[in-house]
Amino acid sequence: MNTAERVLYLLKTRGPQTAQELAESLELTSMGARRQLEAWQEKGMLDYEDAAEKIGRPTRRWHLTAAGHARFPDRHGDLTVQIIAQVRSLFGEAGLEKLISAREQDTEALYVAALSKAKNLKAKLKALSAARNAEGYMAHIENQDDGSLHLIEDHCPICAAAQSCQQFCRSELAVFQRVLGPQCSVERVEHLQAGARRCVYLVREK
Repeated sequence: MNTAERVLYLLKTRGPQTAQELAESLELTSMGARRQLEAWQEKGMLDYEDAAEKIGRPTRRWHLTAAGHARFPDRHGDLTVQIIAQVRSLFGEAGLEKLISAREQDTEALYVAALSKAKNLKAKLKALSAARNAEGYMAHIENQDDGSLHLIEDHCPICAAAQSCQQFCRSELAVFQRVLGPQCSVERVEHLQAGARRCVYLVREK
């Protein structure tokens, strides 16, 4: 991954950043980072917002535009949306529910196998994160101060399908709960489809 691509990757995984923050992460000068940002802005991939955070000059934070997000894989989103529409037209909502249920069963079986050797909740969540990362979700976990865990997904490779059919999101949350087990609770605390920049799941032991 070259420097220019790393700029997009950092903004995707970390959210809005200043030029100085990116410069430190990429070991560039501030001027070098600004050149990279402005080059992507000219291509329509980035934009910025100025916010008055301290006394003096506003802080400029750069973020991905819709075109910038679209550079990351979306598993043939247009085709998926067309198929969902056709299933609805031919078989109705009941037929679509059958399709989602079949996908849910296959996904759950895959995750159960991936988590089979995990001995505790954190190990299970690490295995689930690895499985999701392999599917393109750019997933990782973070420890929280209260002992809970966050499963963070910086990208949704089925975003177009989820926008067309919210049942996909409902189905994923249900699968997470079942594969992680009844000893924990799973709550979606950030949701891409609700306007957040990513999906985050709060996982706690009961």
